[in-house]
Amino acid sequence: MSYSSNLFYGAPSTTLQKAKELRKTLTPAERRLWEVLQNRKLDGYKFRRQHPIYKYIADFYCHELILVIELDGGVHDGLEQKEHDLNRDQVIQEFGMRILRIRNEEVMADVGEVIRKIKEFLV
Repeated sequence: MSYSSNLFYGAPSTTLQKAKELRKTLTPAERRLWEVLQNRKLDGYKFRRQHPIYKYIADFYCHELILVIELDGGVHDGLEQKEHDLNRDQVIQEFGMRILRIRNEEVMADVGEVIRKIKEFLV
């Protein structure tokens, strides 16, 4: 796979539809982070929430930065889910994207610190 200027990287219509549904039911951590990412609030960068990429859906995606931000809760602690996340990350990285994983607890505890962490990752 190579980098594509296609915003959805070949996502099938079923993934596009699922992403649309997920946008209606954000988790509390996703909602909180979205409040500070939407409308180009982070240094003028446009972020999208629940964005389809190939057969996956990224929690947040910035096409300008080729950056995926994933929020992880307790479900991501299990061995099977960790393996799934690792495989998913490898596929997404094959498109030339960087992935930043952040714990839900971090967002809920101090969203300002999370924003600082995101900005530091961009450097």
